[in-house]
Amino acid sequence: MNQMDAVQKRLLQEVADLHDIPEGAYNLRANGTSVGRNTTANIDIQTKTDVSGIDIRIKDGTKKESVHIPVVLSESGLKETVYNDFYVGNDCDVLIVAGCGIDNCGTQDSQHDGVHRFFIGRNSRIRYVEKHYGSGDGAGKRILNPVTEVYMDEGSTMEMEMVQIKGVDSTSRTTLAELKADAKLIVRERLMTHGQQSAVSVYKVSLNGDGASADVVSRSVARDTSYQKLDACIIGNAACSGHTECDSIIMDNGRILAVPCLEANNIDAQLVHEAAIGKIAGEQLTKLMTLGLTEAEAEEQIINGFLK
Repeated sequence: MNQMDAVQKRLLQEVADLHDIPEGAYNLRANGTSVGRNTTANIDIQTKTDVSGIDIRIKDGTKKESVHIPVVLSESGLKETVYNDFYVGNDCDVLIVAGCGIDNCGTQDSQHDGVHRFFIGRNSRIRYVEKHYGSGDGAGKRILNPVTEVYMDEGSTMEMEMVQIKGVDSTSRTTLAELKADAKLIVRERLMTHGQQSAVSVYKVSLNGDGASADVVSRSVARDTSYQKLDACIIGNAACSGHTECDSIIMDNGRILAVPCLEANNIDAQLVHEAAIGKIAGEQLTKLMTLGLTEAEAEEQIINGFLK
């Protein structure tokens, strides 16, 4: 933290809720280099030797511990691709906080592409939080393209909170997951675009074992002339259950495309998709405006509640 300037520390707070050095294991990265690392008796972090990135190894039975691996960029024109692999043992219960913040005050595009792979052991539980944030008044774009691969062993649980609310000009998010028997995946995506921003989210979840389940829910708001696409596919290859939901608010001249996909390859696969796209209801605005809010203030209240 001492090697980070005020802008980088502000970005760190936005994407990881960190005001100081976190407890537990962490690897803090700023402008392409590591600025701090800590390991514990149960969680080891090592730098990769073949590509840019780290390996995080979590021992069997590790519980009530955390790993923070946020990335911040404050240099205009910087582009990087980072590969991070998580090897989670059996019977673990761990919080993992990632995310990236870009502040671009220059004329060149800044870009971070993060490839995260999770290998989750039997009966382990992982909560994964990934937040994206952009700021800066430069003409250069803020670009984030995360790829997340999740491989879940029997009885494991993965809860993913994927958040992008402000400032990212372009993002293409791809999440791939493969679940064995009785594994459970829960995804909660919250997204807002404005200006001329574009955001594409792709989910492909394969339920390969009996009792496997997935619940993928996306809530989004498209403002101004921004564009969003959600492509969510659940593949049932066993006696499993899967649910996807896209719930979006469209404003101004925004555009939203929802592409649901359900593929059942087993007679006992139970798969459901829900999708809704619409504008803010007039009666909601009227009700809040009668309480003294302006129309703009009422819209913000509704959006904040919707994305909470």
